Amino acid sequence: MVFAINEINENPELLPNITLGFRIYDSCFNEMQAVNGALQIMSGGEKPIPNYICDMKSKVAGLVGDLQSSSSVAVARILGLFRIPQISYGSALAYLSDKINFPSFLRTTLNDKVIPYYFNMLMIHFNWTWIGILASNNDFDLYDSELLRKDIEAAGICVAFFMRISAQHSRDRTLYIIQAIRKSTATVVILYCSMPELIPFMRVATEVNITGKVWVASGSVMTSPIFSYKEFWRTLNGTVGVKSPLIIIPGFGKFLYSIQPSLYPKDIFMKSFWEAGFNCLWAYGSHNVPNSTSNGTIYCTGQENLKYLANQGFHERASVFSIRVYNAVYSLAHGINTMLSCRSELLCLNISRLDPWKILQYVKRVKVKNTADQELAFDENGDQIFNLEYVNWQALPNGETKYVPFATLEEFPESHIVTSDNTVFWSGDYTQAPTSKCSTSCPPGYRKAPQKGQPVCCFDCILCSENEFTNETDSTSCIRCPEDMWTNEKHTVCWLRTLEFLSYNEILGGILATISFLGSLLPLSILAIFIRNSETPVVKANNRSLSYLLLFSLCFCSLCALMFIGHPVTITCVLRQFIFGISFVMCISCILGKTMMVVIAFNLTQPRSNKRMWLNSGVTNTLVLVCTAIQVIICAGWLAHSPPFEYTDNKSKMDKIIVECNKGSPVAYSCTMGYMGFLATLCFVVAYLSRTLPGSFNEAKLITFSMLIFGAVWISFIPAYLSTTGKYMVAVEVFAILSSSSGLVACIFLPKVYIIILRPEMNKKDRNIFIKKDQS
Repeated sequence: MVFAINEINENPELLPNITLGFRIYDSCFNEMQAVNGALQIMSGGEKPIPNYICDMKSKVAGLVGDLQSSSSVAVARILGLFRIPQISYGSALAYLSDKINFPSFLRTTLNDKVIPYYFNMLMIHFNWTWIGILASNNDFDLYDSELLRKDIEAAGICVAFFMRISAQHSRDRTLYIIQAIRKSTATVVILYCSMPELIPFMRVATEVNITGKVWVASGSVMTSPIFSYKEFWRTLNGTVGVKSPLIIIPGFGKFLYSIQPSLYPKDIFMKSFWEAGFNCLWAYGSHNVPNSTSNGTIYCTGQENLKYLANQGFHERASVFSIRVYNAVYSLAHGINTMLSCRSELLCLNISRLDPWKILQYVKRVKVKNTADQELAFDENGDQIFNLEYVNWQALPNGETKYVPFATLEEFPESHIVTSDNTVFWSGDYTQAPTSKCSTSCPPGYRKAPQKGQPVCCFDCILCSENEFTNETDSTSCIRCPEDMWTNEKHTVCWLRTLEFLSYNEILGGILATISFLGSLLPLSILAIFIRNSETPVVKANNRSLSYLLLFSLCFCSLCALMFIGHPVTITCVLRQFIFGISFVMCISCILGKTMMVVIAFNLTQPRSNKRMWLNSGVTNTLVLVCTAIQVIICAGWLAHSPPFEYTDNKSKMDKIIVECNKGSPVAYSCTMGYMGFLATLCFVVAYLSRTLPGSFNEAKLITFSMLIFGAVWISFIPAYLSTTGKYMVAVEVFAILSSSSGLVACIFLPKVYIIILRPEMNKKDRNIFIKKDQS
């Protein structure tokens, strides 16, 4: 302040013919002391007399101060009544921007309102989501700290604890707070306190050697004298925070080292400072004995070199307040200068007297640059606008301390932190930026599940559900894969799902198709043999036309298996069930007709009986037609009500989409299968009852055995079919079709083919006990 005033007084272009003076009062971090000093300045006397000016020789242009927000608030309420300009160089309380309550308050420091924003960006940059807050237990700091807490939580950062400290706290209460900080899993602790509260807290924290925590200081703490206490260096070393960039005032360093007690004889602090800095005593009454010692005592001479104190922090870079005080003095000076330079009768105030309330209007509109090329201007709230930087406070082994800038905040193209190459020393004995999280991050494939009763930053990691994925860290939800895709085992990506159906191109499908084709050739071959030997007893026995129809139906039974192989479409889904149901019913109807004919023939022993009319082949043909027609009616109703259709199953297998035929109506499908089972059971019963009838060509035994095989195949088909999925389910059904049809061919016709080809001597009429005359 002295340097700035001297510089202004020596400048002929700034305030010519006007000399600035100053009075300095120590507020001692006490509101009452600050108010007392302000009243003394306003009164101009040794004792404060409100509403009176005792010294008319000098005029008060304004007040610079205070450092502490609570003191500035108390002073600003009084100065605001008289509109006396007050420019603080350290009070960052956001409340002071209220121009209704504090109309004459301005400041050259940054408003604490922007501090949460800087803190939020710092937390986001280092991914600190679990932090603690230490605030002063006074009205003003609590107000700001609550705003800080709300802003931090709005940014998605959780507050593990919010502790309030006070200068009146007992040691036990302070120890309780320290233990709570120690037990907390939050690594980062924000210091949002004032000097009077922070000093006793740090004294106890240093005594108990609290470690493992990273201190993040607000702007007011980062620039406070707390860092001048050597006893706290071990605890505070590595503290990070925000402060305005260090700006070197031209000529200020030279001025510092030129100071001597003889130049400022009325400065009450000078001799005390000299004794503390040079570890000497003033020899009051013995000034003529320079550098003399008495009993080992070193006496001060006033000629000591101040550069000796540079390593102890006495240099132009030591105080971050220097440029702020410098700017405050220059803002007042330029305000007065603008007022005196005004020549418009309409716009200018009466300048015959330099009243403070007149000066205030001009100070608010100051917009100039200082000697360090920094712009001086106030916004509508009386705050000076400038950017902050992130700094790391370091106490070096040689006793030197310094603020090391390590990052800045950039706004373009979006808000982000840009770090520098400077090394950051982290408090808490960390060698690199520590983590501060309530829960470890959830890797891709997992989602966050909030813990009951805990903040959102405390969560459990749960693997994404089936067919859901996430490829992000700390995802709050999982995304369902599209229908044609599936997740990998880690649930981090969706892959295309392959279509599964019984294909001709695979081994299983190819084998079954080959068997189906060859199986259809067998009954056709037998049919050709039967037609060639149609007049032989073996062929003529048991209704030759039914045998032909049965062989033709068995050919269709084998060929219908091909409808089950290949990519299912709606038309093939309909045809496969209808051809399968109708062809098998026709087969069983033919077998039933042949069996019934054997029973009727052997039970009609009277040659001229009227019942012999039942031996006519038209009866059996009608039976086959009626039985088959019933199945056709069932299938027609199935088709009309709810026909089969192509269906894709996305749930049975995660990596595949099963393309299959949906039965449409389970009831209709059960009716077709049930009706076929009923005919097979009826045929088996009739054949079993007629198995003992005589005759070399009696087919009852063969039919009985064939029906046993047919029933065994389809009974075993049910559990096998229900226990498989996808193409294997279709393969089971195809296997059952081929097995049952092949069983019928083998049991009923192969013995006859054997006789026709290999044992022709047995294919003679004289070897028959009874041969039914063919009526066809």
